[in-house]
Amino acid sequence: MKLTTAVLAAGAAVSLATVVVGAARLRQDARHQAERNEATVARNQLDWLTQMSANPDLAKLWTPEDLDVEEYMQLLKANQLICMLSLRDRLGFVRDGRLPFYASKLMERDVCWRYWARFGGLRAQEAEGDERAEHFTKVLDKAAKNHLGAQPVAA
Repeated sequence: MKLTTAVLAAGAAVSLATVVVGAARLRQDARHQAERNEATVARNQLDWLTQMSANPDLAKLWTPEDLDVEEYMQLLKANQLICMLSLRDRLGFVRDGRLPFYASKLMERDVCWRYWARFGGLRAQEAEGDERAEHFTKVLDKAAKNHLGAQPVAA
């Protein structure tokens, strides 16, 4: 092989490697930016839930007609817990296979179960088309149904 051919081949290999590394870096940067954006949006939602669940005058503006303000504020607190778990899951901080355990622990709290019974269907609609959100919603729905099955039946 001539020296010029070898130099050209080496240059092409280096160029290709640079392109591959650059593309991987761009994908990683895009993924990290998406995670930062998601965390920022979640932080805004959590801040709003904190304000709504602590301020009756503000909560009154948003309370559905068939709920009283105090109950709605309690349900918002439960939503805040569920949103925190959802963010942890989306960012990869919930180890594989542990989501059902966390969901079950949440649904042991009556207020979380009441929130899910009231707004779980809405959350399922919001999750449509987002595979991870759909999975999260299904796991919480199953935990809520398991909790319901464990409840004593009133006579």
